[in-house]
Amino acid sequence: MTEIKSIDCDVETFSSVDLARCGAYKYAEAPDFEILPFAYSVNDGPVEVIDLAQGEKIPDAILKALTDENVVKISYHAAFERVCLSAHLRKYYPQYFRSYSIPEDSVGDYLDPASWRCSMVWASYLGLPRSLKGVGAVLRLEEQKMSEGADLIRYFCQPCVPTKKNGGRTRNLPEHDPEKWELFKAYNKRDVEVELAIKARLAKFPVPDFLWDEYRLDQEINDRGILVDRTLVEQAIVIDEKTKDALRARMFESTGLDNPNSVSQMKNWLFHITDSEPQLHGDLAPASRRFSTTEFLDSHLNNWYHELAFTHVEGRATLESDPSNT
Repeated sequence: MTEIKSIDCDVETFSSVDLARCGAYKYAEAPDFEILPFAYSVNDGPVEVIDLAQGEKIPDAILKALTDENVVKISYHAAFERVCLSAHLRKYYPQYFRSYSIPEDSVGDYLDPASWRCSMVWASYLGLPRSLKGVGAVLRLEEQKMSEGADLIRYFCQPCVPTKKNGGRTRNLPEHDPEKWELFKAYNKRDVEVELAIKARLAKFPVPDFLWDEYRLDQEINDRGILVDRTLVEQAIVIDEKTKDALRARMFESTGLDNPNSVSQMKNWLFHITDSEPQLHGDLAPASRRFSTTEFLDSHLNNWYHELAFTHVEGRATLESDPSNT
């Protein structure tokens, strides 16, 4: 095989952990995490797709290259690919996995970011959009990101709701829709093709080495994480719950409202207790608009109602986190 100098790659994955809420690290740590198709290009050559979900294997030469510091790995939002491939290699190919730093360091679960390059960082450095779709559109590339991607990701990459129609399953597999699966692999391949096109278009405007050094440091910091006092955090959550309950009880008792966390209900109550008409207060009308709390309190309320209203304002951030207040 020709000497591998660079690999452009993209993964599509499944995990029961919500990526948007929990981030890539927690996402890849889920017991059911797995890479589905893995698309790659060696030395800017044709894109290959490995269907891992249906038993295909990543070639040994590629596995070795992923941990070779002399091979440049390139991806759009490379942090995600690097973390996911780290988890995959640790689980299935520990003989190939190699990390960095000393054994006692918590970065030991991840591939060394020193040989990784992120096309999103490159695009951002040049003032281009941060999304792969956006960059492709701005650069007017011949190959564009496939619009079907969002639906395919929802279907294959996230748990599904069990229904009678789907037999009560909680996940969609390739055999549940072979035609859609082939489209999903084509989507995976197209992403790498678009990434290659972006790289070619931006080749004359490289990112300075010092910025890649900063990127490596950023990734190392993320890999290492931070120490957290779990006792402090857990007790802070307890205090938050107690405070939220106390604020809610006080507001219910004082106002008699169905939902004192509601701006419109609280506003109407304030107008009612001051015998004020909304249309007489300038920026307070119409009733659906937000009003200046400080001005209203200073102009219309005595000290007790002043305190109560500020209890409403200060408590909103806490109360709004409760799904029962909708």
